[in-house]
Amino acid sequence: MEKILITGGSGLIGSILNNHLKENYNLTNLDIKESSDPSQKTIIGNINKFKDVQTASKDMDIIIHLGAVISVNSSWEDVLKNNIESTRNIYESAKLNGVKKVIFASSNHAVGLFENDSPYKEIVSGKYNNIDPDNIKRIDANIPPRPDSYYGVSKSFGESIGRYYFETFGIQSINLRIGTVQKTDSPKSSIRHYSTWLSHRDISQLVEKSIIHGVGFEIFYGVSNNKWRIWDINNAYKKISYMPVDNAEKFRD
Repeated sequence: MEKILITGGSGLIGSILNNHLKENYNLTNLDIKESSDPSQKTIIGNINKFKDVQTASKDMDIIIHLGAVISVNSSWEDVLKNNIESTRNIYESAKLNGVKKVIFASSNHAVGLFENDSPYKEIVSGKYNNIDPDNIKRIDANIPPRPDSYYGVSKSFGESIGRYYFETFGIQSINLRIGTVQKTDSPKSSIRHYSTWLSHRDISQLVEKSIIHGVGFEIFYGVSNNKWRIWDINNAYKKISYMPVDNAEKFRD
């Protein structure tokens, strides 16, 4: 079985992935605390410390990098330490240890300011009048970064450093611009989530297909097959056969 290191494995997405992948892969988590699931193997360490990352990633085939501060309102000091410097630690350790692939948890917030533009601002506000969901020009991987926060800037940086390490050192880099993943697997807490929701089944499928398929540098949007999604998933379908099975509309009252 391939050996996979998951940073931030005790978090929400990390726990989802551990449960989904544990039967077919040799998983190790790098985290600052033990998981509440005793079956998860965890190395206690800090992704901000290069030595911790280098030690944990030795002999690994793939790194799934989830560890980060996740609030859109995070301060510059927090994202610099926990998102920017730590992501460089991941890629540099991958280079030194011969890790073949990094799957990076980027974010829709790397392009979040597109939501200031029509028709996206209307859609995420639930104002669907006069918009045909079958003819939305969806945001794809070819548009320029438009981060909406320091957090978004840190995710845009992660994508850029992934490109550098792929083109310079040959490390496969898959960047997942993840939408809204909820502990309660539903979009119902916000009207925006009917556009941005990513179900537990679909995030699991997206990551596993990112593991299975060999690619170079890619950006994929992590979103379920929502009627009102504003992000394009055709690239993920073509490159890794991602076919989301859930649609937020089934939760409409």
